[in-house]
Amino acid sequence: MRNEKEVMLKGELYDPNVKELIDLRTKAHRLSFEYNQTLDSDDEKRKEIINELIPNLGEGAYLQGPIQVDYGCFTTIGERTYANFNLTILDTCPVKIGNDVFIGPNVSLLTAMHPLRWQERNTYYRDDNVLTDKEYGKPITIEDNCWIAGNVTICGGVTVGEGSVIGAGSVVVKDIPANSLAAGNPCRVIRKITNKDRMINE
Repeated sequence: MRNEKEVMLKGELYDPNVKELIDLRTKAHRLSFEYNQTLDSDDEKRKEIINELIPNLGEGAYLQGPIQVDYGCFTTIGERTYANFNLTILDTCPVKIGNDVFIGPNVSLLTAMHPLRWQERNTYYRDDNVLTDKEYGKPITIEDNCWIAGNVTICGGVTVGEGSVIGAGSVVVKDIPANSLAAGNPCRVIRKITNKDRMINE
């Protein structure tokens, strides 16, 4: 029998309204809500919730919240990574965030995709009379030591190379090479980041 979760993670068209996926999303949405309702000062409770929501969370990683995560179990976040307010992760395909990544407020990581043709995108009733649709995803990777500034959207299929900075308000639809300063909609490389950008004399 076809396993829709496996099909989803391979980036192929899948049915999101099967029990296994509904249960995973329901759990992730509940845990996101609980995390958002827990005060910063209740550090132990927040750790307990976030570790259940995102089991692959590195030591010292911190998500300020509020957050909204679709599955959580398909997201990996490295050590000492920090995310500011209003992080959204739609992880229908794997999301991999490296170590020492800075994520500004209102950042969206969107692996979820829909067919371009409405004939393939619109909802329909399955044989069991459940209303559903066909979706697919593309993975997102943010490598170590990146800074993703505020109000950035990273779309499915994108890798942001190590040490890169994505300027505020950018929409990233293509890979960004390592050690690049990139910005815009669509996001484009402006220049390389070099020793000329040094702010501390050693």
